[in-house]
Amino acid sequence: MRSLGNVLVTGGAGFIGSAMVRYLIQQSQSKVLNVDKLTYAGNKESLKAVADSPRYEFLQADICDIAAMEAAFERFKPQTMMHLAAESHVDRSIDGPAAFIQTNLMGTYCLLETARKFWSSLGESERDSFRFHHISTDEVYGSLGAEGYFLETTPYDPRSPYSASKAGSDHLVLAWFHTYGLPVIVTNCSNNYGPYHFPEKLIPLVILNALDRKELPIYGKGDNVRDWLYVEDHVRALELAVAQGQPGDSRRAVDDPRRAVDDPRRAVDDPRRAVDDPRRAVDDPRRAADDPRRAVDDPLLNKTAFLA
Repeated sequence: MRSLGNVLVTGGAGFIGSAMVRYLIQQSQSKVLNVDKLTYAGNKESLKAVADSPRYEFLQADICDIAAMEAAFERFKPQTMMHLAAESHVDRSIDGPAAFIQTNLMGTYCLLETARKFWSSLGESERDSFRFHHISTDEVYGSLGAEGYFLETTPYDPRSPYSASKAGSDHLVLAWFHTYGLPVIVTNCSNNYGPYHFPEKLIPLVILNALDRKELPIYGKGDNVRDWLYVEDHVRALELAVAQGQPGDSRRAVDDPRRAVDDPRRAVDDPRRAVDDPRRAVDDPRRAADDPRRAVDDPLLNKTAFLA
C-alpha cells in the first residue's frame, strides 16, 4: 500500500473534509495541511479534536487563488492531495449556480494546474508517488430506473447545476491525466451522514425538526431511493482508494442497503412521536431536477470490502 506522505486536503473544514482530516491525524502518521475558504459550510469546531496536533496545519484560502495554492504546494510539498472543496447543495445550485461553476469547475482547474506545475518539478521517484485525489458525487450519473446500480461504465447524465458542475470537474481531472500524465484518482460517493453534518441536509434536518416538534419535510412521496454512507466509513474508503489505486482510476464509494429517502425518519422515531402529523410533502419546483433513484456499486470500495 502506497504511503500517503504529506497530505493537502481542500475543504477540510466541511462535513466530509473534516472527517478526512480527523481520520488522517488520528489514524495515520501523515502531516496534514487543511486548505479551506471557510464559507457558510465550513466549521472549524469539527476540527477541535486535532487542532493542537503538531502534524496538523490550517490555511484559510480560496482554491481559485492560484498564487495562494502555488505557495501552499511549494511550502508544504504534498505527496497526496485530496480535493474535497466544493459547493454541494442541489437547491442552492438552482438558486445561485454561479458559485458552483466558480468553485467546482474553476477551483478544480486552478488546483489541477497548480498540482501539475508542482508535480512536474519533482524528481522521478517523487512524481511516481504523487497522487491527486478528486472526491466527487454519484449525482453526476443522473437517475436510475427501478433496478441496477451506477458502475464505472455508467455514462454521465447530470440533472442540476450542482451535479453538472461536479461532472465537469470529474472530466477536467481525468483530462489532466490523459493529456499531461498527472497521476489522478477519482471517487464518486453516495449520500453521506454522520457527525458535523450541515443542518440543511436531510438527516440532520429531520432530527432537528423532530426535536423541535416541527414537521418533517419529504420531497414528493418520499420514495426516492438513495445510498446512505456513514462519513467515517467513507473516509476509510478514500484512504484505501488513494493508497491502492492506480493513476487514472475512477471508483465509487458505497454502502448497503439502499433505502427510500424518507427512511431516516425512522431513526428519530422517539422524538417524532411528539409531532402530531410529522410528515409533510414538499412541493418545490427546484426539485424537478431531483433524481428519483440513485444507487452505486463498486467491489473495491463497497463498505463490506474495506471494513475490518
